[in-house]
Amino acid sequence: MAPYSTLPAAAAPAEASGIGRAFQGIWTFSRRYPLSAFWGLVAVAIVAVTLFAPVLVPFDPLKANFTRMTKPPSIETKHYFGTDQIGRDSLSRVMYGGRTSLLVAIAAVVLGTTTGSLWGLASGYIGGRFDSISQRIIEFLQSFPDLILAMSIAMGLGTGTWTVIVAIAITRIPFGGRIIRAVALTLKETAFVEAARGIGASTLRIMGRHILPQCVAPYLILATTHLGVAILIESSLGFLGVGIPPPTPTWGNMLADALNSGLVPPWWLVVFPGAAITLTVLAVNLFGDGLRDTLDPRLRGSRE
Repeated sequence: MAPYSTLPAAAAPAEASGIGRAFQGIWTFSRRYPLSAFWGLVAVAIVAVTLFAPVLVPFDPLKANFTRMTKPPSIETKHYFGTDQIGRDSLSRVMYGGRTSLLVAIAAVVLGTTTGSLWGLASGYIGGRFDSISQRIIEFLQSFPDLILAMSIAMGLGTGTWTVIVAIAITRIPFGGRIIRAVALTLKETAFVEAARGIGASTLRIMGRHILPQCVAPYLILATTHLGVAILIESSLGFLGVGIPPPTPTWGNMLADALNSGLVPPWWLVVFPGAAITLTVLAVNLFGDGLRDTLDPRLRGSRE
């Protein structure tokens, strides 16, 4: 019985191997791409601050204080980012605005990229007339600038959170469709797909079981790359007045509200929301660069 007594103990390392590989992967990524890893931590910190905004904010972001209208940043009054035209705390509004802006951007990227990727997968594998019609529709969507297309859709559907999400998501569909279609066109001619087709596997099974898992890496690259673009589009829509309407704070409509203070708005009403947008987009894009180099075999080791 002695040889069998070690079997239960040997199962523990096997269970922990998944967590160990995850930490090893994070460590390897940090060692190879320290700049991307740093900005990834910045992006995680920004998301954490926005998620825990109800606990961290010093004031109610919607509560007006007419005795503190348009006051500059002050440590004594605990208005560290100053106040706006009706006395609302700018720091609280920036933190809550991040919740809304990031929620809209992430939801739009997931919805648009997923829809476009599945469409591109089906278009590339099925081919024929379906592929031809699909590509003409995608080319039509790509012929419009992203902001103009999103603004047109948002104005047509009306204001609201889900309206903005759908408007931005539609601008992300062509990119997912094009990239994943190219992956599907390459994989459909490989030996393992031909073997699956030869033993009688259905089209849905081949796409879902054999081709779809190979599209995960390009999908993640697309999602991280387009997240920064989605944040900029959402902020632009809010600035132009066709995004999420007040009083819900977003980084875009905070910048739009700053213009109501006159031709030269107070600097703190422009700098802090603008800095939040810039820092978030920069963090996401630089982290996405490292993730792309890690997941794309053609770029792996190009920075070493």
